[in-house]
Amino acid sequence: MKRQDFRFFHPLRVRWAEVDMQKIVFNAHYLMYFDVAITEYWRALALPYEDAMHELGGELYVKKASVEFNASARMDDMLDIGMACTRLGNSSMTITGAIFRGEEHLISGELIYVFADPATQTSRPIPDALRALVQGYEAGEGVLTVRTGPWAELGAGASAVRTAVFVEEQRIPREEEWDAADQVALHAVAHNRLGQAMATGRLLPAEGGVSKIGRMAVHRVLRGTGVGRQILTALMDAARARGDRTVRLSAQRTAEGFYRRLGYTPVGEPYDEVGIPHLLMEKHL
Repeated sequence: MKRQDFRFFHPLRVRWAEVDMQKIVFNAHYLMYFDVAITEYWRALALPYEDAMHELGGELYVKKASVEFNASARMDDMLDIGMACTRLGNSSMTITGAIFRGEEHLISGELIYVFADPATQTSRPIPDALRALVQGYEAGEGVLTVRTGPWAELGAGASAVRTAVFVEEQRIPREEEWDAADQVALHAVAHNRLGQAMATGRLLPAEGGVSKIGRMAVHRVLRGTGVGRQILTALMDAARARGDRTVRLSAQRTAEGFYRRLGYTPVGEPYDEVGIPHLLMEKHL
């Protein structure tokens, strides 16, 4: 088994609690590594596991797990865990895993899951939407679609993400989240291949060549996967296409680094907005 057999990899560093007196990893921990990696595999498919399985009307249960040992990982090793779906049956799917230290193949694993009714745990056929998503990802297809448009077209998806992130997670009062600007703004929404809204943002009309991007929100499961960058890029492209010279945004301080990496610079001093520290930032187009 070689690295090129895998499209998805999850990095992991071996910690002291996972090794024995010889400083090699306890055998049972390799299954834990694969379990962590499969969680990240679902994220790579833009699949918020709990929400998605509820919508699909089932749950994936481990039927069999096996591990084959070639060599041991040691404390402080930086490992890469490769995961790939190698078989999709009627109700079962096989995930093949491998753990590498550089190019050295240390461990092989095989996880067999069965899609089943969560109430009775009786097997069900894998839904066509899930089957197509997994097959498409393994074939190199994209897992997200970003659309831009008015509130009338994208408001339902944008509202779902903003409610989950701002109202429920950050506890911003619902009445402070919605305003008349939604009706005149250009919205961007990213949907996964199940049609679930995963991220959103909006671009307000320009004044004197300066426009404002706001209401940037990403489903908590998909943060760090690049979907926020896709939303911001789509909005900046729209601003550039209509001739805007500068875009500004009110960034939460916890997201300042994200915007800096995309070329935004601070303007003025930090301030509070709805009880959350913010910083005005801008980028010249």
